Amino acid sequence: MIENSMFEEEPDIVDLTFPALDPDEVVYEPRSSRLLVRGLGENDMDEDEEDCESSARLLGMSFMNRSSALRSSSSPYTRQAPPSSCSRPSARTMVVCVFVLVIVASVTMALYFLPGCTFTKTGCRKPNKTTPLEPVYPLSTNGELFPWAQLRLPHSIRPLSYDLTLNPDLDSMTFTGHTVIQMSVLHSTKIIVLHSANLNIIKATFKVGDEAARDVTVLEYKPRQQIAVKFPEELKTGQYCVLTLDYSANLSHTYDGFYNSSYIDKAGNKRVLAATQFEPLSARKAFPCFDEPAFKATFLIKISRKPNYMTLSNMPKAKSTPLSNGLMQDEFEKTSVNMSTYLVAFIVANFTPISKNASKTLVSVYSVPEKKEYTDYAMDAASKLLEFYNKFFDIDYPLEKLDLVAIPDFLAGAMENWGLITFRETSLLVGKESSPLEKRVVATIIAHELAHQWFGNMVTMSWWNDLWLNEGFATYMEFMSVQTVFPELDIGNLFLAVRFRAMDKDALNSSHAVSTEVNTSEQVEEMFDSVSYEKGASILLMLNASLPWNQQFTKGIIQYLKQFNGLNTGTDDLWNSLTQVCTEQILDFSLCPQMMHSWTSQKGFPLVTVSRKGNQVTLMQEHFLLTSDNGTLTSSLWNIPVTYVNDSCSLAPECRQVFTLKTKSGTLKLPGNVKWLKLNYRNTGFYIVHYGDEGWAALIEALSTNVTVLTPEDRASLIHNIFALSRLGRVSFHQVLNVLKYMSKETETSPVTEALLQLNIIYRLLDKRLEHDLAARMKVLYILDNFGPLMDKQTWGVEENVSKQELRSALLGMACSLNQDKCIQQAKALFKEYVKSNGTTRIPDDLQQVVFTVAAQSEEDWSTLLGLFSATTYDAEKRKMLRGLASTQNAWHIVWILQAGLKGDIIQTQELPLVINTVCNGFTGYLFAWDFIQENWDRLIEKFSVGSYAMQIIIKSATSQFSTKAHFDQVYGFFSSLKERGSQMRSVQEALETIRLNQRWMDQNLPTLQKWL
Repeated sequence: MIENSMFEEEPDIVDLTFPALDPDEVVYEPRSSRLLVRGLGENDMDEDEEDCESSARLLGMSFMNRSSALRSSSSPYTRQAPPSSCSRPSARTMVVCVFVLVIVASVTMALYFLPGCTFTKTGCRKPNKTTPLEPVYPLSTNGELFPWAQLRLPHSIRPLSYDLTLNPDLDSMTFTGHTVIQMSVLHSTKIIVLHSANLNIIKATFKVGDEAARDVTVLEYKPRQQIAVKFPEELKTGQYCVLTLDYSANLSHTYDGFYNSSYIDKAGNKRVLAATQFEPLSARKAFPCFDEPAFKATFLIKISRKPNYMTLSNMPKAKSTPLSNGLMQDEFEKTSVNMSTYLVAFIVANFTPISKNASKTLVSVYSVPEKKEYTDYAMDAASKLLEFYNKFFDIDYPLEKLDLVAIPDFLAGAMENWGLITFRETSLLVGKESSPLEKRVVATIIAHELAHQWFGNMVTMSWWNDLWLNEGFATYMEFMSVQTVFPELDIGNLFLAVRFRAMDKDALNSSHAVSTEVNTSEQVEEMFDSVSYEKGASILLMLNASLPWNQQFTKGIIQYLKQFNGLNTGTDDLWNSLTQVCTEQILDFSLCPQMMHSWTSQKGFPLVTVSRKGNQVTLMQEHFLLTSDNGTLTSSLWNIPVTYVNDSCSLAPECRQVFTLKTKSGTLKLPGNVKWLKLNYRNTGFYIVHYGDEGWAALIEALSTNVTVLTPEDRASLIHNIFALSRLGRVSFHQVLNVLKYMSKETETSPVTEALLQLNIIYRLLDKRLEHDLAARMKVLYILDNFGPLMDKQTWGVEENVSKQELRSALLGMACSLNQDKCIQQAKALFKEYVKSNGTTRIPDDLQQVVFTVAAQSEEDWSTLLGLFSATTYDAEKRKMLRGLASTQNAWHIVWILQAGLKGDIIQTQELPLVINTVCNGFTGYLFAWDFIQENWDRLIEKFSVGSYAMQIIIKSATSQFSTKAHFDQVYGFFSSLKERGSQMRSVQEALETIRLNQRWMDQNLPTLQKWL
């Protein structure tokens, strides 16, 4: 699955700090959060105060300067001074204390010697080996004890096949189902436990072998979405049995399970449909099943429908049968492969396909009839990518057909259901006249989902802790395949930016290891983040770059796929396959797994510091962690394939040399007369480099003399690294500006866009802190002085080169956001012409966002843009209009668009994370958005589940630009109050950490910035 927001501009993580925080200031306990135990009662506001503050927020006012008189002096965040003196205790007090101590000691000794229990050294109980503690079983819905007490299902039963019959009613928005599960008994047991959520079980029967079926009672434990059947006698190992369940349910009104959707056709009529989204934990909402990745089985699916509808599923349709009630029943072929339940899919709709045979597979692209004209590019891209993957993996796609379906109402960007890939319309449909930049979005998402047909579908992670085996590989392959199949789309800049953003998040203490423990459903949802996707892809790129040129990496992953085809795996299985292709050219054979484990088993990444004496270079590594933790800093080591170039040879791949840093420090020797050294060639490694004062000075001088002495990727890497080191407190902001001095000579996309992004983070932070004069001076002195000439050179006509489109879009977007008159007037003129022509005069795709954002700042043009949004059917353009509408600084428009996004009639609720993200970028909107989230939290987590990627984006958008203690206290207090409704999310810990880091950086750097500016 790929989240749609991953292809949008994520909110910048403003995690500035100088110096790093002490560990006792911010402590993160993701699974037993202090949020639940630290009281906020003494800070609670009375009703009048709360009303006053809410009114101020409604007027767009900031409360950062709220009078301290309104706040309690006994804040839980302020350490209270100890009393100056203490009195001597009385004799009576001493006696009482001694008596209490004796009682406590006696009870402790009694507990210690109780049979059946022991204590660890830290005092935590653990079961005695001879007398194990009995598990505490929960109560099922009927009051009986539920016979299972764990999140993970027992492995005593294995499903072999499912026979599913589904009868959806799109008028009443309900459905009934009949599920027959054939199973084998792996270990003798008296219980069968599986998953079911929001299903009303009407009848259940069970049979063993050739015995007659008998009715059984189904117990349900709703908190873990589990059902169970108990038996008086054991089911024996090796027996085969069948469980049959009849049930009814409502079609889901959210975006998971078997859910209902709708759209308005060209004639203005509402059309309804039903579709599925099961990853990660929602197949159980459509049929009772063993809903874990390791329980693979075959599926035979039958669906009833009205005659004017069609159905789709993973396999080709086998037959259609008229039913006595006037409906048709479509039966699909039994799956020819074993599948995990999250890959099952079916759709009931009225879609139109285009089809062709490609690589011995029938490829079809489906859309609503009105948008059939936008499906051609998807067909071409899918056909070419399918052919590429068949050859690259040396394993043919195993199914007879491959459907790609554009669904009008779909939260994720796309979902890799085997044989039936589902997409958002914006992720699949693109116009014939669309720019290469828009086609690149579609091509990369298709490439990602097709890669999953091998990584994820064919070979599947055993549990969600290793989600990166699915998503990291699919992300890596999407970039690699598009670069090979569609080189004109210039995917390299995008992959580089993706790696930078993954590092920004992974620098936080609230990050997690690529492969990490997952024990709750919320933790499963939270695994769908940039660490699993982008960091996973980044370490694969680094591994590939560190191996020799004769395709060892490719050989290793092909071996992995062939060895585990149809099975489930863990990270060690991948490393073992790759180990067999490691060679002594790079690493000692036995150290290959050690190298790879260091990148997946611990969070974060290293900082490599360079010191040089003559021709001897010493490299030292430590954990790059913005919130300092001395224990982590000394214990975390990575096996780093350090690549480097120097002034004698710096551009060609042949110039690259590799040094493996396996310990805290290492030494390498350079040839004589080397003036400068650049590490992490083309930024293929996942680490930050600090060159020291002399090393940075040499690189700055080299760039000032000849900007092309380094590749564009290396120049962008230097910019990203120097800002990161500033956040860490290792370099001053003055050193950052010294590096940027060469930017007036820079013309390449990746260095310019990275510099603009980093400067914009600080600019917006100053703006939100009400430092308007300082922000204005920064705009002139550091943004416009460095980039103004390049902005002025940009044209407003059609541009076919993708890299130039990216550059132009970033430069003009920044210029207009800074209210540069030339940019504003040109954008207004383009919008006026576009409106006058009734949309027949096309605005270049890469400039549409700039033009619509400028238009939305005018009251009249905002209303015009809203009308265009409602009338437009081309979804890529429609989304740009929506972002323009959400960028308004009009308070009433902001309130309206937030409410409309939640309501879902004019603006689809699937777009609400995008709306909130865009609103938060503006000065007027960010406090409105934070208020909106607090007031509508329950409705938000009803539509987007706790821990989901959508909720991660919403939380990050709303909080990442806060930089005061008042805002920290507000965010802390709100999430503390949620308890099981969201307080323990990792994204909450990330938000709190980011605010603390912003606050520290601003407190330390504001005086310096005021002096310099």
